[in-house]
Amino acid sequence: MDESLVKTNSWWAWLLAARPKTLAGAAVPVMIGAVLAAVDSDGRMAWLPCVLCFLFAFIMQIDANFVNDYFDFQRGNDDAETRLGPKRACSMGWITPRAMQWGLLFTTALACVVGLPLAFIGGWPMVVVGAVCVLFCFLYTTRLSYLGLGDVLVLVFFGIVPVCLTYYLSLPAEARTVTWEVFVVSLACGLVIDTLLLVNNYRDIDNDRRDGKRTLIVRVGPVWGRRLYLWAGVLAVGLSFVFFFSEHYLPVALLVTHYLSMHVATYRHMKRIGGGKELNRVLGETARNMFFFGVDTVVGMGYYLMA
Repeated sequence: MDESLVKTNSWWAWLLAARPKTLAGAAVPVMIGAVLAAVDSDGRMAWLPCVLCFLFAFIMQIDANFVNDYFDFQRGNDDAETRLGPKRACSMGWITPRAMQWGLLFTTALACVVGLPLAFIGGWPMVVVGAVCVLFCFLYTTRLSYLGLGDVLVLVFFGIVPVCLTYYLSLPAEARTVTWEVFVVSLACGLVIDTLLLVNNYRDIDNDRRDGKRTLIVRVGPVWGRRLYLWAGVLAVGLSFVFFFSEHYLPVALLVTHYLSMHVATYRHMKRIGGGKELNRVLGETARNMFFFGVDTVVGMGYYLMA
């Protein structure tokens, strides 16, 4: 649509600020944790914790987007003229800074309210986990992304935490645990979602250098940045071979033939483009690949559940 038609602080403006396309990054790890719990419990999983984990992840993703939008605008990093990625709400004037402050406070509070029942299901450690998620949601944009730690946070908060936590809480109370296989799969999930951050930072390498943002891509340079993107997906598929230990072969077959083929094709596209706004197409392809990694895993594991 014509960006000039977006009314300030309108519902459409808030929808754009929420960045709906990023919500796949919140959905995929919860999907994977849920289907693993369903298979390991022979379908006796608890659905309420699963739904709450989905809602918490979605809201926290939107919250993170609002935090990123507001604080990058305050730093002057979202110059509408030089920005290569999708436009940001505050810098475009779609959302006023004051309204965005209230928006991110609202989503933070809503995430806490939605996540609170998980404390009654999983005990007080869930309160600690939720508090840490909220804390690092703010620290990522305001501090840690400038130190090149964004990829580590993605691995933890889009891989290990949501997959393992959803798996743990969705199991019957008497069977709650986290197996080493689930932990390995959570690492694979984190690596796949990190490919989205890698291509995003690869596109923005020059602007990040200018702004003093020492991302991993800035540190290693564009050539190694592309290689990291490729090997993150390859390593994720390699880790997924853990399914063989439980004789679940179909997820591996799907991930190798479907996800990996798409990932390699996107890497080649990324290599041909080199840089500039055209990389937004690669970003879209990477989001698609990430989604299908989750779908392939869910379909593969779901087959054994239905068999």
